Amino acid sequence: MKNSLHITLIFLLLLSFLRCNDREEKDYINSAEAVKIDSVKIAQDSMDVFTIQTIRTYSEFSSSCEGFYGYDYIYVDDFTRKVTSYKFSTKASCGDKKTHYSQINFRPQQRGTYVFKFYKGIDSSGNPLWIEKMITVQ
Repeated sequence: MKNSLHITLIFLLLLSFLRCNDREEKDYINSAEAVKIDSVKIAQDSMDVFTIQTIRTYSEFSSSCEGFYGYDYIYVDDFTRKVTSYKFSTKASCGDKKTHYSQINFRPQQRGTYVFKFYKGIDSSGNPLWIEKMITVQ
């Protein structure tokens, strides 16, 4: 009987710790949306098959309330890639705008000239704009 009581108390104590949530509502992500990529840095415009190259993208975020969420990396065809960056927003109060970078590790498995199109926003007609970069793989 005493063991049953101890096990029950330990279980209730453990359950109470697991149910605690010390996060504030403002910490939760409210939305995620495409963010324009302001610039792209590719270290080398040529590389070998199966090697890895880091591609950095730079975007502007409001400090404290926005941040990098992820990429949409679309294979258009064997040698064309469209890259869209996404940001998240929270209810936290925003600060000044700051430029942050994120990166993609590119590891080609085929020789050829790869064309990367990075989302740069939308023009006045509602059409997407792209920053185009090329990498030749030997």
